[in-house]
Amino acid sequence: MKRPPRQDEMRLWGMVTATVKAKPTRKAAGWTAKAEKSLVQPTTLQPMAPLLVDPKSIKPAHAQRPAGPLEGIEPNRKRKIVREHTPLAARLDLHGLDQDRARPMLEAFLRRAWEDGHRAALVITGKGKVGMGVLRTRTPEWLAGPALRDIVAGVSPADKRHGGDGALYVALKRRPPKI
Repeated sequence: MKRPPRQDEMRLWGMVTATVKAKPTRKAAGWTAKAEKSLVQPTTLQPMAPLLVDPKSIKPAHAQRPAGPLEGIEPNRKRKIVREHTPLAARLDLHGLDQDRARPMLEAFLRRAWEDGHRAALVITGKGKVGMGVLRTRTPEWLAGPALRDIVAGVSPADKRHGGDGALYVALKRRPPKI
């Protein structure tokens, strides 16, 4: 059953309909078939200029997207991490570090974990004094940055037994096989 529109929706719809003007019909605009035929001009095809860009150098649209916030870890994968079906052998505790030392340590740690073949890591940031610590706030930004974008698949808050709000699960992408 369809619900009636809310008051804010009706107000928005009123603003939209106030700005829309009806398209004039041909008769109202004084058009005739003769006038319409005179407007149609035959077109000639012009030869196309040669392509100056190598098609192989064009990146697909998904590769050109700007680095934005990371998505959360897929629900089934997060469940496996929480229940430790996917081992959390890679753990990093950033307590006591300032952000200038924490960022390179985080990047080096995750690169090493990815190269060792780990699929998940636990990064402990702490909550901070008021619950919004600098490391807790900045770590997701660092994980979404260009330095780690190619190895990090997703980030989610950790379960209570792994640190709760003061820790993050980091899902790592599969490492391509060595040739």
